[in-house]
Amino acid sequence: MSIERFIARRIVFSNEGKKQLSRPVIRIATLGVMLGVAVMVLAIAIVNGFKQEIREKLIGFNAHIQVSRFDLNFSYETTPIRITPSQYQSIRALPEVRHIQRYATKAGILKKGTTLQGVVAKGISSDYDWSFFQNHLTAGTTFTPRDSGASHDIIVSRDLARKMELSVGDSIVMYFIQQPPRARKLRVCGIYETGFAEFDQLYLFCDLAQLRRLNDWKAEESGGLEIYLKDFSTLEPANAKIYEMIDTDLNARTIQEIYPQIFDWLDLQDINAIIIIVLMIIVSGINMIATLLVILLERVTMIGTFKSMGATNARLRNVFLWVAFYIIGRGLVIGNLVGIGIAMLQQYFHFIPLDQSSYYISYVPVSLSVSHLVLLNLGTLAACISMMIIPALMIGGIRPVQALRYS
Repeated sequence: MSIERFIARRIVFSNEGKKQLSRPVIRIATLGVMLGVAVMVLAIAIVNGFKQEIREKLIGFNAHIQVSRFDLNFSYETTPIRITPSQYQSIRALPEVRHIQRYATKAGILKKGTTLQGVVAKGISSDYDWSFFQNHLTAGTTFTPRDSGASHDIIVSRDLARKMELSVGDSIVMYFIQQPPRARKLRVCGIYETGFAEFDQLYLFCDLAQLRRLNDWKAEESGGLEIYLKDFSTLEPANAKIYEMIDTDLNARTIQEIYPQIFDWLDLQDINAIIIIVLMIIVSGINMIATLLVILLERVTMIGTFKSMGATNARLRNVFLWVAFYIIGRGLVIGNLVGIGIAMLQQYFHFIPLDQSSYYISYVPVSLSVSHLVLLNLGTLAACISMMIIPALMIGGIRPVQALRYS
């Protein structure tokens, strides 16, 4: 251990001189760094968790990439497409692709007694991945589309079930908007809730074969393809590959292109986290500068004594930079333990609630990333140490004779 580090440890950790002003100041500085780091850790964890939860809900409902007819049809009535078996297998064989499934949508009206409700029926086939909705079912079960015939089972949202006074096992008539209008008697087998009011109030899930019959489509036709990827980071390159593999009258769109307003809103959360981090670093840095100035004023005699013994300004500056390092380091360790501890408790117990109608989720989500934590700690340490250089330069202006007189 160098002499500079030894002296710094004595200044920070020694119990001698309890009446000195620097003792409580060091504790306050450590507490300030600890609180700042804890707030920064929670800010990053909450922003990452919020973005991840919202993104997973969007993707769970709509997939990463959708392939549909390349036209100007902006209604809920999908135009039929035909994907050849070779195209289907080629897309599924892409290394980025996790799952692929067929779907179609059709607008209609639910009627029960005198209650009417406009909805969109989303038809799904036997290749549908129910993993997302199995985690969001509040009652009942999912259904399995039939290879022959058409299932009359449907899954509705809890919002629709409340408005139409439906429960699992109930039957309801749905009128489909077309010429001539057609009606189907359907049975509720499950009720879901995702927290996305735009989707929950609008969509129900039915057998794709029902929509094929209503639209007079052939067995190989569907409204489009939904493609799930293994990793969100491969979204753009995977979409480019899929676009090259499909026919020229088809279009491949990413979830970011379909819902740009939601992803723009999520990107704004990064700005909030950056502002919080910058403010916390500035506050912690100013706190450390004030602490170091107090320590310097109390140690003027010590500085003069060391200078009279031949100590250079550089070595004395290193002493106080080590003091700052020990204070910041201790604050970082405690702050990380507090921030990560609160984040873990929230992740498992969800004790901080949210208004689901406004935020799409009923609790504050958190997601801890090792890389983000490492960068946060290194950045905080580097920024605070850099701020310490300015007060440490004051040591060069202290003269031994004046310092010893001051004592």
